[in-house]
Amino acid sequence: MKLYTKPGACSTAIHIDLCWTGAPYQFQIMDAEGLKSPEFRAINPAGSVPVLVDGDFVLTQNAAIAGYIADRHPQAGLAGDGSARQRAEATRWLSFVNSDLHPAFKPLFVPAAFIEDAAQHEALRATARRRLRGLFETADARLADRQWLAGFRSFADPYLFVTLLWAGRVGVDLAGLEHLAAFRERMQADAGVQQALRAEGLL
Repeated sequence: MKLYTKPGACSTAIHIDLCWTGAPYQFQIMDAEGLKSPEFRAINPAGSVPVLVDGDFVLTQNAAIAGYIADRHPQAGLAGDGSARQRAEATRWLSFVNSDLHPAFKPLFVPAAFIEDAAQHEALRATARRRLRGLFETADARLADRQWLAGFRSFADPYLFVTLLWAGRVGVDLAGLEHLAAFRERMQADAGVQQALRAEGLL
């Protein structure tokens, strides 16, 4: 398997998933110019990461890649113990991060995509920060009596961790969310997380 990733992007979550499998893999660090290159566009015309290449199979989209890695390496338990219930629980929280949390950052990253008038961008950012605070409160409540979102370590956890890194960079208020803070500390102390961050120059 080969992962195309951009440091600190959502693809970093997939990189952590791969580290958690313990299986060999390759990776290629991409930058903004590389994502626009004809060579990469031949692999993914959208010019975005993550992209996972496994032999002649090319897969895009975070949620699909996370599920594929879990299925290819069931011993890692990224989707649970093999039961439908545990896989559904892991997928529920992966979907929460992928469909709710991640898109809520977009007004902070590219406000002009939502409102052309630059004078309104800060108001848009403030609204986005309030929405994100509410979503992180949901995650914090979920972690009140468990260490991991699904109740076991799953492919949802690296994605949540990456969004916490983003939150720190764009000024989302996480004050008082003690369960999330403890989760972030657990992730930062994890050997697989450290391996991925180090490989991407983030540690």
